[in-house]
Amino acid sequence: MHFPWCLSKCPYCDFVSYAASFDAQGYLDLVLRELTVRARGFDDRCCSTVFFGGGTPSLWSPWCFGAVLAAIREYVPTTKDLEVTVEANPTSMDAVRASELRDQGVTRISLGVQSLDAGRLRFLGRLHDPNGARRALDASLASGLRVSADLMFGLAGQTPDQAVAEVVALDDLGLLHLSCYQLTVEAGTPFGQLARRGHLPQADDALVAESFLAIDDALTGRGFAHYEISNYARPGEEARHNLGYWHGHDYLGLGCAAVGCLTEGNPARGGRYRNPLEPDKYAVAVGRLELGEELSDLEQLDATTLLRERIMLGLRLSEGIDLVASALQLGTEPWPAGRAAQVERLLRRGRLERVGARLRIPRDAWLWTDDTAASLF
Repeated sequence: MHFPWCLSKCPYCDFVSYAASFDAQGYLDLVLRELTVRARGFDDRCCSTVFFGGGTPSLWSPWCFGAVLAAIREYVPTTKDLEVTVEANPTSMDAVRASELRDQGVTRISLGVQSLDAGRLRFLGRLHDPNGARRALDASLASGLRVSADLMFGLAGQTPDQAVAEVVALDDLGLLHLSCYQLTVEAGTPFGQLARRGHLPQADDALVAESFLAIDDALTGRGFAHYEISNYARPGEEARHNLGYWHGHDYLGLGCAAVGCLTEGNPARGGRYRNPLEPDKYAVAVGRLELGEELSDLEQLDATTLLRERIMLGLRLSEGIDLVASALQLGTEPWPAGRAAQVERLLRRGRLERVGARLRIPRDAWLWTDDTAASLF
Protein backbone atom coordinates (compact mmCIF):
# COMPACT_ATOMS: atom_id res chain seq x y z
CA MET A 1 0.00 0.00 0.00
CA HIS A 2 1.42 3.34 -1.08
CA PHE A 3 1.19 6.45 1.10
CA PRO A 4 2.22 9.38 -1.10
CA TRP A 5 2.97 12.20 1.37
CA CYS A 6 6.17 13.42 3.05
CA LEU A 7 7.13 16.39 5.19
CA SER A 8 9.50 17.44 2.40
CA LYS A 9 10.76 16.05 -0.89
CA CYS A 10 14.37 14.84 -0.83
CA PRO A 11 16.46 16.09 -3.80
CA TYR A 12 17.45 12.56 -4.90
CA CYS A 13 13.96 11.00 -4.67
CA ASP A 14 12.05 10.01 -7.82
CA PHE A 15 9.31 8.09 -5.98
CA VAL A 16 5.75 9.37 -6.16
CA SER A 17 5.51 11.58 -3.08
CA TYR A 18 4.16 15.02 -2.26
CA ALA A 19 5.14 17.55 0.39
CA ALA A 20 1.56 18.59 1.12
CA SER A 21 -1.17 18.24 3.71
CA PHE A 22 -3.47 15.20 3.56
CA ASP A 23 -6.77 13.93 4.90
CA ALA A 24 -5.98 10.78 6.93
CA GLN A 25 -9.59 9.56 7.11
CA GLY A 26 -10.33 10.44 3.51
CA TYR A 27 -7.33 8.51 2.21
CA LEU A 28 -8.17 5.53 4.41
CA ASP A 29 -11.70 5.46 3.00
CA LEU A 30 -10.37 5.43 -0.57
CA VAL A 31 -7.92 2.61 0.12
CA LEU A 32 -10.59 0.49 1.79
CA ARG A 33 -12.96 1.05 -1.11
CA GLU A 34 -10.28 -0.01 -3.58
CA LEU A 35 -9.46 -3.09 -1.49
CA THR A 36 -13.12 -4.14 -1.45
CA VAL A 37 -13.13 -4.29 -5.25
CA ARG A 38 -9.60 -5.61 -5.84
CA ALA A 39 -9.99 -8.50 -3.39
CA ARG A 40 -13.03 -10.05 -5.05
CA GLY A 41 -12.39 -13.66 -5.95
CA PHE A 42 -9.29 -14.00 -3.79
CA ASP A 43 -10.42 -17.13 -1.95
CA ASP A 44 -7.74 -19.17 -3.73
CA ARG A 45 -4.91 -16.82 -2.71
CA CYS A 46 -3.22 -16.20 0.62
CA CYS A 47 -1.56 -12.98 1.79
CA SER A 48 1.70 -13.51 3.72
CA THR A 49 3.09 -9.96 3.88
CA VAL A 50 1.85 -6.37 3.88
CA PHE A 51 4.12 -3.41 3.15
CA PHE A 52 3.15 0.23 3.72
CA GLY A 53 5.54 2.25 1.56
CA GLY A 54 5.84 5.85 0.57
CA GLY A 55 6.28 8.67 0.87
CA THR A 56 6.40 8.56 4.64
CA PRO A 57 3.69 6.21 5.91
CA SER A 58 4.65 6.86 9.53
CA LEU A 59 2.95 10.26 9.15
CA TRP A 60 -0.41 8.46 8.94
CA SER A 61 -2.43 7.96 12.11
CA PRO A 62 -1.59 4.54 13.67
CA TRP A 63 -5.25 3.50 13.81
CA CYS A 64 -5.39 3.80 10.00
CA PHE A 65 -2.93 0.92 9.68
CA GLY A 66 -5.08 -1.16 12.00
CA ALA A 67 -8.14 -0.42 9.87
CA VAL A 68 -6.38 -1.48 6.66
CA LEU A 69 -5.09 -4.68 8.25
CA ALA A 70 -8.54 -5.54 9.61
CA ALA A 71 -10.02 -5.09 6.13
CA ILE A 72 -7.28 -7.22 4.53
CA ARG A 73 -8.03 -10.03 6.96
CA GLU A 74 -11.74 -9.68 6.20
CA TYR A 75 -11.41 -9.88 2.43
CA VAL A 76 -8.22 -11.93 1.84
CA PRO A 77 -7.04 -15.15 3.51
CA THR A 78 -3.84 -14.38 5.44
CA THR A 79 -1.10 -16.44 7.06
CA LYS A 80 -0.90 -16.61 10.84
CA ASP A 81 2.60 -15.10 10.83
CA LEU A 82 1.68 -12.10 8.66
CA GLU A 83 4.66 -9.78 8.21
CA VAL A 84 3.53 -6.14 8.31
CA THR A 85 6.16 -3.50 7.50
CA VAL A 86 5.81 0.27 7.74
CA GLU A 87 8.36 2.61 6.19
CA ALA A 88 9.25 5.47 8.51
CA ASN A 89 11.49 8.50 8.80
CA PRO A 90 13.24 9.41 12.05
CA THR A 91 11.27 12.66 12.24
CA SER A 92 8.00 10.73 12.63
CA MET A 93 9.13 7.84 14.80
CA ASP A 94 9.42 7.85 18.58
CA ALA A 95 8.59 5.49 21.44
CA VAL A 96 4.89 6.39 21.46
CA ARG A 97 4.46 6.00 17.70
CA ALA A 98 6.39 2.71 17.65
CA SER A 99 4.22 1.25 20.42
CA GLU A 100 1.03 2.44 18.75
CA LEU A 101 2.03 0.84 15.46
CA ARG A 102 2.87 -2.42 17.23
CA ASP A 103 -0.51 -2.39 18.94
CA GLN A 104 -2.24 -1.95 15.56
CA GLY A 105 -0.63 -5.12 14.18
CA VAL A 106 2.57 -3.77 12.62
CA THR A 107 5.48 -6.20 13.07
CA ARG A 108 8.36 -4.46 11.31
CA ILE A 109 9.73 -0.94 10.76
CA SER A 110 11.94 0.10 7.84
CA LEU A 111 13.60 3.33 8.94
CA GLY A 112 15.12 5.77 6.44
CA VAL A 113 18.34 6.65 8.25
CA GLN A 114 20.40 7.19 5.04
CA SER A 115 23.45 8.44 6.95
CA LEU A 116 24.87 8.99 10.42
CA ASP A 117 26.96 11.96 9.31
CA ALA A 118 25.51 15.45 9.78
CA GLY A 119 27.08 16.88 6.64
CA ARG A 120 25.93 14.04 4.42
CA LEU A 121 22.41 14.26 5.86
CA ARG A 122 22.29 17.96 4.94
CA PHE A 123 23.56 17.15 1.44
CA LEU A 124 20.75 14.58 1.06
CA GLY A 125 18.14 17.08 2.22
CA ARG A 126 17.14 14.99 5.21
CA LEU A 127 15.21 16.59 8.08
CA HIS A 128 16.87 14.63 10.89
CA ASP A 129 20.35 14.70 12.36
CA PRO A 130 22.49 11.71 13.46
CA ASN A 131 21.15 11.81 17.03
CA GLY A 132 17.58 11.91 15.73
CA ALA A 133 18.25 8.76 13.70
CA ARG A 134 19.70 6.99 16.74
CA ARG A 135 16.76 8.01 18.94
CA ALA A 136 14.26 6.71 16.37
CA LEU A 137 16.14 3.43 16.04
CA ASP A 138 16.37 2.96 19.80
CA ALA A 139 12.65 3.69 20.23
CA SER A 140 11.70 1.25 17.46
CA LEU A 141 13.91 -1.51 18.85
CA ALA A 142 12.63 -0.97 22.41
CA SER A 143 9.04 -1.50 21.22
CA GLY A 144 9.81 -5.09 20.24
CA LEU A 145 9.29 -4.50 16.52
CA ARG A 146 11.65 -5.96 13.96
CA VAL A 147 13.70 -3.03 12.68
CA SER A 148 15.57 -2.44 9.44
CA ALA A 149 17.55 0.66 8.51
CA ASP A 150 18.19 2.12 5.05
CA LEU A 151 21.69 3.54 4.51
CA MET A 152 23.21 5.24 1.48
CA PHE A 153 26.82 4.94 0.42
CA GLY A 154 28.74 6.24 -2.56
CA LEU A 155 28.37 9.91 -1.57
CA ALA A 156 30.90 12.50 -2.67
CA GLY A 157 33.81 12.72 -0.24
CA GLN A 158 32.91 9.50 1.56
CA THR A 159 35.69 6.95 1.90
CA PRO A 160 35.12 3.19 2.12
CA ASP A 161 36.27 3.32 5.75
CA GLN A 162 33.66 5.97 6.53
CA ALA A 163 30.95 3.87 4.84
CA VAL A 164 31.98 0.87 6.94
CA ALA A 165 31.99 2.94 10.13
CA GLU A 166 28.33 3.82 9.59
CA VAL A 167 27.14 0.23 9.08
CA VAL A 168 29.17 -0.90 12.09
CA ALA A 169 27.56 1.84 14.21
CA LEU A 170 24.11 0.68 13.12
CA ASP A 171 24.93 -2.94 13.88
CA ASP A 172 26.15 -1.90 17.33
CA LEU A 173 22.67 -0.51 18.05
CA GLY A 174 21.26 -4.03 17.69
CA LEU A 175 19.73 -3.96 14.20
CA LEU A 176 18.98 -7.28 12.58
CA HIS A 177 18.52 -6.02 9.00
CA LEU A 178 20.27 -3.37 6.90
CA SER A 179 19.59 -2.12 3.38
CA CYS A 180 22.67 -0.43 1.92
CA TYR A 181 22.08 1.46 -1.31
CA GLN A 182 24.36 3.34 -3.63
CA LEU A 183 23.15 6.89 -4.26
CA THR A 184 21.56 6.86 -7.71
CA VAL A 185 21.05 10.15 -9.52
CA GLU A 186 17.71 10.04 -11.33
CA ALA A 187 16.64 12.30 -14.19
CA GLY A 188 13.88 14.73 -13.23
CA THR A 189 15.03 15.13 -9.63
CA PRO A 190 16.87 18.21 -8.28
CA PHE A 191 20.02 16.07 -8.08
CA GLY A 192 19.47 14.99 -11.67
CA GLN A 193 19.19 18.61 -12.81
CA LEU A 194 22.35 19.57 -10.93
CA ALA A 195 24.23 16.60 -12.40
CA ARG A 196 23.15 17.50 -15.92
CA ARG A 197 24.69 20.95 -15.43
CA GLY A 198 27.81 19.49 -13.85
CA HIS A 199 27.09 21.03 -10.45
CA LEU A 200 26.48 17.90 -8.36
CA PRO A 201 29.44 16.50 -6.39
CA GLN A 202 29.64 12.77 -7.12
CA ALA A 203 31.83 9.96 -5.87
CA ASP A 204 34.39 8.25 -8.06
CA ASP A 205 33.05 4.93 -9.41
CA ALA A 206 36.07 3.03 -8.12
CA LEU A 207 35.51 4.35 -4.58
CA VAL A 208 31.83 3.41 -4.77
CA ALA A 209 32.79 -0.14 -5.75
CA GLU A 210 35.35 -0.28 -2.92
CA SER A 211 32.68 0.88 -0.47
CA PHE A 212 30.28 -1.82 -1.66
CA LEU A 213 32.87 -4.53 -1.11
CA ALA A 214 34.08 -3.07 2.21
CA ILE A 215 30.51 -3.00 3.57
CA ASP A 216 30.08 -6.61 2.47
CA ASP A 217 33.27 -7.65 4.27
CA ALA A 218 32.29 -5.79 7.44
CA LEU A 219 28.73 -7.05 7.76
CA THR A 220 29.34 -10.64 6.70
CA GLY A 221 32.24 -10.68 9.14
CA ARG A 222 29.78 -9.69 11.86
CA GLY A 223 27.38 -12.53 11.08
CA PHE A 224 25.04 -10.91 8.55
CA ALA A 225 24.02 -12.76 5.40
CA HIS A 226 24.38 -10.68 2.24
CA TYR A 227 21.23 -12.25 0.83
CA GLU A 228 20.43 -9.68 -1.87
CA ILE A 229 22.67 -7.13 -3.56
CA SER A 230 21.55 -4.28 -1.29
CA ASN A 231 20.30 -6.22 1.73
CA TYR A 232 21.87 -7.86 4.78
CA ALA A 233 20.14 -9.80 7.53
CA ARG A 234 20.81 -11.83 10.63
CA PRO A 235 19.56 -15.44 10.19
CA GLY A 236 15.78 -15.47 9.84
CA GLU A 237 15.47 -11.67 9.64
CA GLU A 238 15.23 -11.32 5.86
CA ALA A 239 12.54 -8.98 4.52
CA ARG A 240 9.91 -11.52 3.50
CA HIS A 241 7.92 -8.96 1.53
CA ASN A 242 10.87 -8.05 -0.68
CA LEU A 243 11.79 -11.70 -1.09
CA GLY A 244 8.33 -12.14 -2.58
CA TYR A 245 9.16 -9.63 -5.32
CA TRP A 246 12.55 -11.22 -6.02
CA HIS A 247 10.99 -14.69 -6.21
CA GLY A 248 8.32 -13.49 -8.64
CA HIS A 249 5.28 -13.79 -6.37
CA ASP A 250 2.03 -11.98 -7.15
CA TYR A 251 1.24 -8.79 -5.26
CA LEU A 252 -1.80 -6.57 -4.82
CA GLY A 253 -1.20 -2.81 -4.95
CA LEU A 254 -3.44 -0.34 -3.12
CA GLY A 255 -3.41 3.44 -2.98
CA CYS A 256 -2.29 6.38 -5.06
CA ALA A 257 0.49 5.34 -7.50
CA ALA A 258 0.47 1.76 -6.22
CA VAL A 259 1.47 -1.07 -8.56
CA GLY A 260 0.03 -4.59 -8.51
CA CYS A 261 0.79 -7.74 -10.50
CA LEU A 262 -1.47 -10.79 -10.63
CA THR A 263 -0.96 -13.93 -12.73
CA GLU A 264 -2.84 -17.13 -13.44
CA GLY A 265 -2.72 -20.25 -15.58
CA ASN A 266 0.01 -22.35 -17.18
CA PRO A 267 1.35 -21.03 -19.49
CA ALA A 268 1.21 -18.11 -17.11
CA ARG A 269 -0.38 -14.86 -18.11
CA GLY A 270 -0.81 -11.79 -16.02
CA GLY A 271 -1.45 -8.12 -15.77
CA ARG A 272 0.52 -5.39 -14.04
CA TYR A 273 -1.48 -2.29 -13.15
CA ARG A 274 -0.51 1.11 -11.82
CA ASN A 275 -2.93 3.41 -10.07
CA PRO A 276 -3.09 7.13 -10.94
CA LEU A 277 -0.10 9.11 -9.68
CA GLU A 278 -1.97 12.16 -8.34
CA PRO A 279 -4.12 11.87 -5.20
CA ASP A 280 -7.07 13.74 -6.72
CA LYS A 281 -7.07 11.55 -9.84
CA TYR A 282 -6.79 8.45 -7.66
CA ALA A 283 -9.89 9.56 -5.72
CA VAL A 284 -11.88 9.93 -8.94
CA ALA A 285 -10.63 6.62 -10.29
CA VAL A 286 -11.68 4.64 -7.18
CA GLY A 287 -15.28 5.63 -7.89
CA ARG A 288 -14.92 4.39 -11.47
CA LEU A 289 -13.41 1.13 -10.25
CA GLU A 290 -16.49 0.56 -8.08
CA LEU A 291 -18.61 0.96 -11.22
CA GLY A 292 -16.68 -1.80 -12.94
CA GLU A 293 -14.15 0.29 -14.87
CA GLU A 294 -10.43 -0.47 -14.67
CA LEU A 295 -8.80 2.02 -12.35
CA SER A 296 -5.38 2.17 -13.90
CA ASP A 297 -2.99 1.44 -16.72
CA LEU A 298 -2.72 -2.30 -17.38
CA GLU A 299 0.30 -4.05 -18.88
CA GLN A 300 -0.32 -7.55 -20.23
CA LEU A 301 2.41 -10.07 -19.39
CA ASP A 302 3.03 -13.44 -21.04
CA ALA A 303 5.03 -16.36 -19.65
CA THR A 304 8.19 -15.39 -21.56
CA THR A 305 8.14 -11.89 -20.12
CA LEU A 306 7.45 -13.18 -16.62
CA LEU A 307 10.46 -15.52 -16.84
CA ARG A 308 12.71 -12.66 -17.97
CA GLU A 309 11.63 -10.68 -14.95
CA ARG A 310 12.32 -13.65 -12.68
CA ILE A 311 15.84 -13.85 -14.11
CA MET A 312 16.41 -10.14 -13.56
CA LEU A 313 15.16 -10.23 -9.97
CA GLY A 314 16.32 -13.71 -9.01
CA LEU A 315 19.93 -13.02 -9.92
CA ARG A 316 19.93 -10.21 -7.36
CA LEU A 317 19.70 -12.88 -4.66
CA SER A 318 22.72 -14.70 -3.29
CA GLU A 319 20.81 -17.97 -3.81
CA GLY A 320 20.30 -17.16 -7.49
CA ILE A 321 17.57 -18.78 -9.58
CA ASP A 322 16.58 -22.25 -10.70
CA LEU A 323 15.89 -21.33 -14.31
CA VAL A 324 14.43 -24.67 -15.34
CA ALA A 325 12.06 -24.89 -12.36
CA SER A 326 10.91 -21.31 -12.89
CA ALA A 327 10.24 -21.93 -16.57
CA LEU A 328 8.29 -25.10 -15.76
CA GLN A 329 6.18 -23.25 -13.19
CA LEU A 330 5.38 -20.51 -15.69
CA GLY A 331 4.88 -22.88 -18.62
CA THR A 332 7.54 -21.54 -20.95
CA GLU A 333 10.85 -22.56 -22.53
CA PRO A 334 13.92 -22.05 -20.28
CA TRP A 335 16.41 -22.12 -23.14
CA PRO A 336 15.27 -19.99 -26.08
CA ALA A 337 17.76 -19.42 -28.87
CA GLY A 338 21.06 -18.10 -27.59
CA ARG A 339 20.41 -18.23 -23.84
CA ALA A 340 22.21 -21.52 -23.18
CA ALA A 341 25.28 -20.33 -25.09
CA GLN A 342 25.26 -17.02 -23.24
CA VAL A 343 25.08 -18.82 -19.88
CA GLU A 344 28.15 -20.85 -20.83
CA ARG A 345 30.04 -17.68 -21.80
CA LEU A 346 29.13 -16.04 -18.49
CA LEU A 347 30.21 -19.15 -16.58
CA ARG A 348 33.61 -19.10 -18.30
CA ARG A 349 34.05 -15.38 -17.51
CA GLY A 350 33.17 -15.86 -13.86
CA ARG A 351 30.07 -13.68 -14.09
CA LEU A 352 27.86 -16.69 -13.26
CA GLU A 353 28.31 -19.90 -11.33
CA ARG A 354 26.23 -23.07 -11.27
CA VAL A 355 25.36 -24.54 -7.87
CA GLY A 356 23.25 -27.64 -8.28
CA ALA A 357 20.21 -26.64 -10.33
CA ARG A 358 20.66 -22.94 -9.62
CA LEU A 359 22.49 -20.17 -11.44
CA ARG A 360 23.85 -17.39 -9.30
CA ILE A 361 26.25 -14.50 -9.48
CA PRO A 362 29.49 -14.89 -7.50
CA ARG A 363 30.21 -12.28 -4.84
CA ASP A 364 33.09 -10.70 -6.78
CA ALA A 365 30.82 -10.24 -9.83
CA TRP A 366 27.84 -8.64 -8.08
CA LEU A 367 28.92 -5.21 -9.29
CA TRP A 368 27.88 -6.29 -12.82
CA THR A 369 24.58 -7.95 -11.90
CA ASP A 370 22.36 -5.77 -14.07
CA ASP A 371 24.47 -6.36 -17.18
CA THR A 372 24.66 -10.09 -16.49
CA ALA A 373 20.90 -10.43 -16.07
CA ALA A 374 20.16 -8.32 -19.16
CA SER A 375 22.41 -10.52 -21.29
CA LEU A 376 20.16 -13.52 -20.54
CA PHE A 377 16.99 -11.92 -21.85
